[in-house]
Amino acid sequence: MENESPTAEPTEEHASKDAGAVHGRRLSLALALTIVSLLIWFGFQTTQVVIERNNLGALKANMDGAMQDSQKLQTQLHSLISKTAELASQGNAAAKAVVDELEKKGIPIKAAAQATK
Repeated sequence: MENESPTAEPTEEHASKDAGAVHGRRLSLALALTIVSLLIWFGFQTTQVVIERNNLGALKANMDGAMQDSQKLQTQLHSLISKTAELASQGNAAAKAVVDELEKKGIPIKAAAQATK
């Protein structure tokens, strides 16, 4: 009996060490898989953001021409408004009629003409 007890204890210790080693391997495998999956996810997200940024840059470049055209038209419109208001203030009947009609519709030409001067 004396021989059996000491032999049983090392076997139990050996079994518990093996179980601990297996448990440690499982944890390290789980940690490694988690880290790899996070790296893949962050790489995917970064790639998507870079692609979207490039697409937005291309869209902005395509719209620059339209923006310049609209600014030209806006400048021409302000010039036309100021000249029409100037003619109306000088007594031109047709220009006065245009200014009055536009003011009835809610477009303040006189204020716009004074702001451009």
